[in-house]
Amino acid sequence: MNRKITWMLLIGAAINFTQCKDAGDKVTPHDENELITSVTLKFAEEGTSNVSSFGFKDADGDGGNAPTKFDTIALKPNKTYTLTIELLDESRTPVENITNEVAKESDEHLLIYTPSPTSLLTYTYGDKDVNNYVIGLTGKAVTGAAADGKLKVQLRHQPGVKNGKPEPGSDDVSLDFILKIQ
Repeated sequence: MNRKITWMLLIGAAINFTQCKDAGDKVTPHDENELITSVTLKFAEEGTSNVSSFGFKDADGDGGNAPTKFDTIALKPNKTYTLTIELLDESRTPVENITNEVAKESDEHLLIYTPSPTSLLTYTYGDKDVNNYVIGLTGKAVTGAAADGKLKVQLRHQPGVKNGKPEPGSDDVSLDFILKIQ
C-alpha cells in the first residue's frame, strides 16, 4: 500500500508541476509575415495616359507549386513613370488586399526596388510612414538607356524595428522580375 501512495504522490506532483504557470509570465503575440499570392506593379508613364501592369501570381504562396504568372517588365528608355504596387492574398475568400494592410501598418513595412544593373532604373520613394521613414507603395521610376537586367522587388516585414533600412526584418515578398528597357 505504501508503494501505491508513493506512486500516486509522485504522479500528482508531476501533473501539478507540468500544469502550473507563473502568473507573471507574459505571452507576446507572434507577428507573422503576410501571405502574398499576387503582386502587380503598375507603371504610369509621365505626361501620357499609358499605364503598363506587370504581375506575379503564386496561388499557394511560397513553396509548393510553381508560380502561374511571372511577367517580364518592359519599359521605354529614358522615361519617368509613377510606380504603384498591389499586393493580394488570393488564398482567402474574399480576397484580402494586403496593400491596405501594408498602408495601415506602414511603420512595420518597407518595399525595396533594386535594379540590376543599377543603370537600368532609378527609384525614388513617394510616401512615408508616421515616423518619416519611406514605405514604397508609390514612387517614381526613371529608366536609363536600352538594356536588359532584373528588378528585385522586396517587401520587408519590420515590426518594432523599422529604421528606413532593409535590415533588420524578414521578407514577405522577394521577387526577381526580368526587366527590359527597350
